[in-house]
Amino acid sequence: MTSVRTTRFPGEVAAPGKGGVGESPLRPDGTLKVKGEFAYSSDLWIDGMLWGATLRSPHPRARILRLDIGPALKLPGVHAVLTHEDVPGRKMYGLDHTWDQPVLAIGEVRHHGEPIALVAADHPEIARRAMEAIVIEWEVLEPITDPLAVVADPERHKVQERGGITRYQPVRVGDMEVGRALADVVIAEDYEVGIQDQAFLGPESGLVVPAEDGGLDFYVATQWMHWDLTQIGPCLDLPEDKMRMTLAGVGGAFGGREDLSMQIHAGMLALYTGKPVKMMYNREESFFGHVHRHPAQMRYEYGVTRAGKIVFAKVRIVLDGGAYTSATLNVTGNAASLAVGPYEIPNLEIDAYGVYTNNPPCGAMRGFGAVQACFAHESMMDKIAEAVGLDPVHVRQINAVSQGSKIATGQVVHAPMPMAEMLGQARDMPLPAPLDVADIRNLPGGASQTTHGEGVVRGIGYGVGIKNICFSEGFDDYSTARVRLEVIGGEPVALVHTAAAEVGQGLVTVEAQIARTELGVERVTIHPADNQVGSSGSSSASRQTYMTGGAVKAACEAVRMRVLALAQGRFGAARGLRLVGGKVVSHTGEVYGALVDLLGDEIIEETREFHHKPTTGMDPVTGQGDSHTQLALCVHRAVVDVDTELGLVKVVALDAVQDVGKIMNRLSLEGQIHGGSAQGLGLAVMEEIQVRDGKVLNPSFTDYLIPTILDMPPQRLEILENADPHAPYGLRGAGEPPTLSSTPAVVAAIRDACRSAGGTVHINRVPVRPEDIIRSS
Repeated sequence: MTSVRTTRFPGEVAAPGKGGVGESPLRPDGTLKVKGEFAYSSDLWIDGMLWGATLRSPHPRARILRLDIGPALKLPGVHAVLTHEDVPGRKMYGLDHTWDQPVLAIGEVRHHGEPIALVAADHPEIARRAMEAIVIEWEVLEPITDPLAVVADPERHKVQERGGITRYQPVRVGDMEVGRALADVVIAEDYEVGIQDQAFLGPESGLVVPAEDGGLDFYVATQWMHWDLTQIGPCLDLPEDKMRMTLAGVGGAFGGREDLSMQIHAGMLALYTGKPVKMMYNREESFFGHVHRHPAQMRYEYGVTRAGKIVFAKVRIVLDGGAYTSATLNVTGNAASLAVGPYEIPNLEIDAYGVYTNNPPCGAMRGFGAVQACFAHESMMDKIAEAVGLDPVHVRQINAVSQGSKIATGQVVHAPMPMAEMLGQARDMPLPAPLDVADIRNLPGGASQTTHGEGVVRGIGYGVGIKNICFSEGFDDYSTARVRLEVIGGEPVALVHTAAAEVGQGLVTVEAQIARTELGVERVTIHPADNQVGSSGSSSASRQTYMTGGAVKAACEAVRMRVLALAQGRFGAARGLRLVGGKVVSHTGEVYGALVDLLGDEIIEETREFHHKPTTGMDPVTGQGDSHTQLALCVHRAVVDVDTELGLVKVVALDAVQDVGKIMNRLSLEGQIHGGSAQGLGLAVMEEIQVRDGKVLNPSFTDYLIPTILDMPPQRLEILENADPHAPYGLRGAGEPPTLSSTPAVVAAIRDACRSAGGTVHINRVPVRPEDIIRSS
């Protein structure tokens, strides 16, 4: 199979095109964000507004014996102090129809930072003092923090009344006894992934304004407005037609805004006081105000032949979901279905568990269950290579899936998937120049002068990630778009209206590109995202270009059909007409007339829904089913320099090969690959929420470290375009796959360096700590 390949090297800049699909028009919000002029949700302001604040639990597990809000109410400038008794409607909400999370604590708290009471005041400092004045008497209880103990005895370790286990999903394929009989070598290892935070820079914030009809107008940063309102309405006892939501400026999301944060709380305060209420978390509160990536404890056992062929895999994955369900049901399903990655293994026994604990709540984060599994299955591929004496790239190639293969759930890979070729391309990329120890900035530790090259060893490692795109397991994952074409100021103008959240991924740019391509007009306006049009689903699962892009394309096609029908009647033209550059032309290029003259004062508007091909749930016993819409691959090769005496790491290169089906916008695409790789690098060597006995110890960007520009190396990117026949334009979602493969590639390179230094390598946990490297060297 021949792949279309486009290669970019560090330092190259793509020239902006005219603005259609495949070109790279600049983002309309890009310059504003760079200059600090973009209006984020935290910048919202309205005259007469109050400031809302949330009192949170200092304990991971405790009963509330007494709650006295009287002292807070006596403070001048305080307009309201609310508890769970003041919730107007249903007191519980939750993602995925679980409804297990209290709006405000009811008699007990189940995690550190759980909301207990709300305050509305004239000034944020008054609100803070009012929270401190609230009196609470506690009965502190022993928290349940060990997810393995929950799996072993879920009834004894119950955080929720429904039990200790959120979801158990097995996968069974083939015959394990047959597999064991075929194995020449059996390898078993335990792996662990720590808690990673989405670490978006814009904290949770928003403004809620009471309306004359008794309803509320919400201006919030979120990922899925319609599902927010589905949860908010019953809690505030408001019907759908009394709630209007407009997307405010979003400062990053990565899954952390799928769950509600301040929406219901600000709505309660606005209804109670009759005044606009603004809520804005500080950085510490933000760590408690959103879910994180599930930490995982995993056991992998593989049987292989001496030729490196995997004949069986036995896997156990335990995901700690924290106190409430959030997205744990689906994260567990994802982890189970992708537990052994993009490899053909005939005999499988996989058990994936999502459990409740009193640790921080966990839910959606970029990679969604596949990140944890990818670290383990890629580490196992390296162990296989070492055990049978083969090259780690070759071991991956001989076990790789391709078009027509089945993944663990029995789902057939229906689109081109040239994984073996991609691995070869990653291996053959030029390597960075040898380490120059004369410049200390090149060394691990940099200008801190912790080393001058003593004990520094270079290592190379690979990682492959396979990620599902769009929602899975039978979810009707549709999106809606409304497109309007009219003449304004003597020019044809298209207006695109969706409820899709622009969270920094560049969706508004792609929407405009699609409209330009389909309607042949240059001027395209993107209507602010709100709930006055049908749902566009969540800005997650790398789905918006696929789903909302598909909806915009369908609505544009409907508009174009009406325009061309109008042209046939007006100009007496034959079939085969097109819209090009604001003109109606024939297939031979003959111009029939200008679109401006054709439309006149007429407005053509169409609304369409786009649905992907149906998926099914996973069988509860065998795990089999066509559970995923689309699968996407990314391959990383990492090059690292490691000071094996001090445990310091410098990532020198993190090159990637990714198949995206169709390049919609090169600049945005490269940004997605760079960003995903950065988050994977962070998980590999620095990012972890530290939790002890259920308490978060480092809720700040001083102590929770994320990669900066000094930590990110140059990246060579090779981007393939093997079209998916089921997707609009043949595209594949691109935002998540690089997050998977970058982490194991970096860790594999660290292991390789330690091995080169003569160490006995045992690095099975991320993020890798300095003591892990020293112990392995």
